[in-house]
Amino acid sequence: MIKPSIPKGTRDFGPAVVRKRHYIFQTIRETFELFGFQPLETPAMENLSTLTGKYGEEGDKLIFKILNNGDILGQAQMAKDSRELATLLCEKALRYDLTIPFARYVVMRQHELALPFKRYQMQPVWRADNPQRGRYREFYQCDADVVGSHSLLNEVELLLIYDRVFSRLGMQGYEVRINNRKILSGLAELIGKPEQLMDITIAIDKLDKIGIQGVEKELLDRGLSQQDVDIINNFLRIDGNNDEKLEQLQVLLQSSTTAQKGIAELSFVLNSGLAKFQSPPILDVTLARGLNYYTGLIVEAKAPPSVKMGSIGGGGRYDDLTGLFGLPGLSGVGISFGVDRIYDVLEELQLFPATAQQGTRVLFLHMGEQSLPAAFQYLMQLREKGVAAELFHEPAKMDKQMKYADKRGIPYVVIIGENELQENSLSIKNLQTGQQQKIKVEELAGFDFK
Repeated sequence: MIKPSIPKGTRDFGPAVVRKRHYIFQTIRETFELFGFQPLETPAMENLSTLTGKYGEEGDKLIFKILNNGDILGQAQMAKDSRELATLLCEKALRYDLTIPFARYVVMRQHELALPFKRYQMQPVWRADNPQRGRYREFYQCDADVVGSHSLLNEVELLLIYDRVFSRLGMQGYEVRINNRKILSGLAELIGKPEQLMDITIAIDKLDKIGIQGVEKELLDRGLSQQDVDIINNFLRIDGNNDEKLEQLQVLLQSSTTAQKGIAELSFVLNSGLAKFQSPPILDVTLARGLNYYTGLIVEAKAPPSVKMGSIGGGGRYDDLTGLFGLPGLSGVGISFGVDRIYDVLEELQLFPATAQQGTRVLFLHMGEQSLPAAFQYLMQLREKGVAAELFHEPAKMDKQMKYADKRGIPYVVIIGENELQENSLSIKNLQTGQQQKIKVEELAGFDFK
């Protein structure tokens, strides 16, 4: 017999975990709705051509490809290398993120949408990554995007969404770090290598993992000169508060019109005075986010420093993402929440409220056929009130039924025995305190099953 298992990097979620995850989803969903975003869902699989070339060299390697049906042996023999083999044998792939499918959706339905279109999407994505703590091959993303607007008010509102969600989750000490892709483009212009912007951002994006010396080595390996690397080092060492960093950027990148525009955009987002944040965004010049499609603001949310966890959210502006599918000039901006990592953070910091773990509140014990009609009547009465209640499935010893309630974490049991039937009453036991009381049946409607 084969021992059952699940693929590496995936997980089963039991009832207790699912309830906690729903608490996170609901907090995010309510905030999205509060800010006027509309729900959207797209297929788990996309055409491989839709996804390829949108995430950079590193991202393309992590796309989960789906093998075509039918006789594929002949096609396989035509391949010259592994890359061509994947193209020949795989026409579809599991979605890598929710942003590219969203762009595809907008292009396909451009004449039906009222612009700007504000959508949120909460679905799983898949990446052929190396599984480790906080990094899975199947995980949920919760995205909010605005497409069809160049206004920086959208950036401010998306940052407010991060601030509101993390504050409501009780996650004190979180950080929302921002930068602007135009500033990084200006840096590439400053060293006279605008065509190597992706090489520069991919290397900078690894700063936390490989350190400044590792970044230097990677930049040199990618063909930059030592003089170029020295200029980039000066950029990466910019420090101080947000205003001081903006001033240093203006001086260092004064020759780049592109960079100056990015600095002005950051200044508006940080200093417009339109919004009050629980935890104000932090300008981080080392933030790169090595994805091809970002053109303006880039943002990354980080867990409190007491938890060793990477990014728990991120996003940015993309001025021509839909242009990849034949609809140029439609600007957009969006953010994403990493629910799986947020769950791990809340669990480690013990931030889940008791209400996030509540299931059935009341179990009616099965005391025999004589009391069954009354028990079912009162059971339905509680359900009509919105109290989650159930009836034990068959007659059994009271001890067995009590142990079942305890194992399920059900806090109350209701007993309707022969005496209760004669007295037109109910016995209610709180399994958490051990206290038991008898009430009249007409008092059930007002009983508080906290």
